[in-house]
Amino acid sequence: MEKTRVELGDRSYDIAIGSGTLGQVGAEVAALGSGPRVALVTNPTVHALYGAAVEGSLRAAGLDVVTVTIPDGEEYKSLLWAENILTELLTARLDRGSLLVALGGGVVGDITGFAASLYMRGIRFVQVPTTLLAQVDSSVGGKTGVNHPLGKNMIGAFWQPSLVWVDVETLRTLPRRELLAGLAEVIKYGVIWDAGMFDYLSDNLDLILALDDVSLERMVRRSCEIKAEVVARDERESGLRSILNYGHTIGHAVEAVTEYKRYLHGEAIAIGMALEAELAAEIGIMSAADAAHVKNLIGAYGLPTEIPDEIDRGAMVEAMALDKKALAGKLRFTLPEKIGSTRLLVEVTPEQVSRVLKS
Repeated sequence: MEKTRVELGDRSYDIAIGSGTLGQVGAEVAALGSGPRVALVTNPTVHALYGAAVEGSLRAAGLDVVTVTIPDGEEYKSLLWAENILTELLTARLDRGSLLVALGGGVVGDITGFAASLYMRGIRFVQVPTTLLAQVDSSVGGKTGVNHPLGKNMIGAFWQPSLVWVDVETLRTLPRRELLAGLAEVIKYGVIWDAGMFDYLSDNLDLILALDDVSLERMVRRSCEIKAEVVARDERESGLRSILNYGHTIGHAVEAVTEYKRYLHGEAIAIGMALEAELAAEIGIMSAADAAHVKNLIGAYGLPTEIPDEIDRGAMVEAMALDKKALAGKLRFTLPEKIGSTRLLVEVTPEQVSRVLKS
């Protein structure tokens, strides 16, 4: 077990990364000093795999556990299901000293954190991410929220967890498609921050796809280190943290126009990263060679890099206008300058975007 610290003053917390460690999480949660009542929020798929282990660990640590389940899928990250979670917490009579534990992927983590930020005006929560995407990205940094038909993650709050507990063994039961989708966010860190990591992903593709323990832990740990440093320097995305949005402006538009049903989040972000690298080359801030390297690595990991012909490009541009980074009707992107270096909030015209979307 290795720990990375997210330094946020009195809201600092550890990201603990190891293998085969789910049975230890109860003691760590109890050590946080919360009240004896804990709600475990998960979905039926993850609960069937890991629910008993986590519930048992929490109870062994002397905690009283109530389990709340939501359906499995991005479409359930909604206000309706957030309300359902809150209803379950009220029914179980959780109080301000209680704590939530999110066991699952990004949907479970985001909506649990959002519910924690609202319940009795805010209670503590712990992230136990079981997907690669959640382990390297969404579980760290305190962004919580739900989707709306008009935009992804448009309703939410910054609410930091008290602990992130990562067990890379959970990746072995992850469907292959989910694993590959998570790799999109790992590749992102190489593009925006660490050229050495980009090279590592290129040189160790076979080991990573074979779920080699050493490679997985190294990859997850380095991703979390980068995310922790960025969040510590810019918790509320007033500047540097927007670096993490690379690939997400186009990616979120892909998700919105396909109603969050066609692509996994990481697959949409993979398309967004490939096309936003191409956009950076189009407007002259990145070399065509580097843009091609990015696209090729994404494709080498079995991820999509293009938008299918039948997707409405005009609807995508309209969706981008609702992106949180858009300002006064102008589209703004975080774009790579070269592998390992990024430029923040670059203003781009709809016409330039349309050329890249090949509309």
